[in-house]
Amino acid sequence: MTARALIAVADGVEDLETVTLIDVLRRADIEVLVASIEGRRMFTCARGTRMTADAMLIDVLAQEFDLIVLPGGMPGAQRLAEHAPLGERVAQQAKAGKLFAGICAAPAVALQSYGVLRQRRLTCYPAFSDRLSGCTFVDQPVVVDGNCITSQGPGTALAFALTLVEQLAGKATRNEVAKAMLVP
Repeated sequence: MTARALIAVADGVEDLETVTLIDVLRRADIEVLVASIEGRRMFTCARGTRMTADAMLIDVLAQEFDLIVLPGGMPGAQRLAEHAPLGERVAQQAKAGKLFAGICAAPAVALQSYGVLRQRRLTCYPAFSDRLSGCTFVDQPVVVDGNCITSQGPGTALAFALTLVEQLAGKATRNEVAKAMLVP
């Protein structure tokens, strides 16, 4: 059975993180659904890259996913944080013991606001670590704590995406994808 991943996006998400997540997960033959919280499928990333989501988030919230992941970037992470239906869906995912993840500003801004980080070890863009409470900031590129995976920013996006591949499809698949991409 193919793993399914939901990438929730909004205007202002970080370009490199968003594209890296989509690309690397698809290289691993993971079914990726990019879903926009905006009133349209087209969204504009923080650096001006324009992309088109596969679906509107509101239309796919009832579907089952093995992973829900949030790219960072500002103001994108703040827009994701303020989207109550997404917050409720991520909380359900966390409670069910299924994978959820965020990179850059998303852990401190969105995941923190959803109440899913209590008692967890995690990382985020270091400048946002002061927004964390009830959890432990770890200054590492990628941190896995149970079903929660977090990462620091654009420069760690590839390692983060490969970690997500490993969590969903195993170490062998991670290694195959990394090798094909010439990742040392």
